[in-house]
Amino acid sequence: MSASGGTKAIVAALGANLGIAVTKFLAWLLTGSSSMLAEAIHSVADSGNQALLLIGGRRSQRQATPEHPFGYGRERYIYAFIVSIVLFSVGGLFALYEAYHKIQHPEGIHSWQWVPVTVLLVAIALEGFSFKTAIEESNHTRGRTSWVDFVRRAKAPELPVVLLEDAGALVGLVFALFGVSMTLITGNGVWDGIGTAMIGLLLVSIAVVLAVETKSLLLGEGANPEDLHKIEEAVLSGPGVDRIIHMKTLHLGPDELLVAAKIAVPRTDRAEEVARHIDETEARIRAAVPIARVIYLEPDIYRPGRSAADGPAVAEPVSPVPPALA
Repeated sequence: MSASGGTKAIVAALGANLGIAVTKFLAWLLTGSSSMLAEAIHSVADSGNQALLLIGGRRSQRQATPEHPFGYGRERYIYAFIVSIVLFSVGGLFALYEAYHKIQHPEGIHSWQWVPVTVLLVAIALEGFSFKTAIEESNHTRGRTSWVDFVRRAKAPELPVVLLEDAGALVGLVFALFGVSMTLITGNGVWDGIGTAMIGLLLVSIAVVLAVETKSLLLGEGANPEDLHKIEEAVLSGPGVDRIIHMKTLHLGPDELLVAAKIAVPRTDRAEEVARHIDETEARIRAAVPIARVIYLEPDIYRPGRSAADGPAVAEPVSPVPPALA
């Protein structure tokens, strides 16, 4: 992965989380607060996740091989899926276990009472800087898309992962501040356990969202509607193509799109003309959607009234811009 917005956001989050993790562990050692321990483990998990995203980005840049002819671009999705598992198990489940233990055996915070509050306020400031960086970098590619749609539809997993992690970290810090503050005010350690439980439920929820979204990317997603429309226009805007009989797209990675289409060519075209028109159509597609790097166009004769059952090479007749692909 190049020095892109995603990398910048990951590095910012990694630096913030490493510093925050150290201070949280120190606060836990001084006070024994379970909220601080849960937040410290949360920061460690986030740091590990950001390291995994960086590794995935580097490994995805390997050149294609005969065994993997389409390259390793989708390896970024695999590492993003591993991130969701780490966040669920290391972060969420540990926090829930610690919350259960703390609620069963509550202990107040009797020494260094100012430490956890100070650490949490500093951590909120650092996480806010990391979150701000992720938002700024996401805005470069998000456009007018809503934040929910951006997380759901983004083909590059790094920015949505960092956004959700940073948002979860900020909300988790607020939960921890609530639990610690109520424990200091009331002297009842149950509040510390409640804050820890809230952190655990939050992390599990974020991990589930990440797992669902990255699972969809791993299974293989096609181009977004905007790129599909551009590809259709590019195919039909030049000579030698009467219509699109059918077309399929697949993301080989966040920045690489495969386009496969069967196109209807005029019956009177000679082989040389068909080959020239296909080359021109491929050039138009790449100009319209630069990430469309792997293109396969199959010329055919459009024969209305015949179905795919009449022969493997003949597809169902469709309109020039198939509704199913819009």
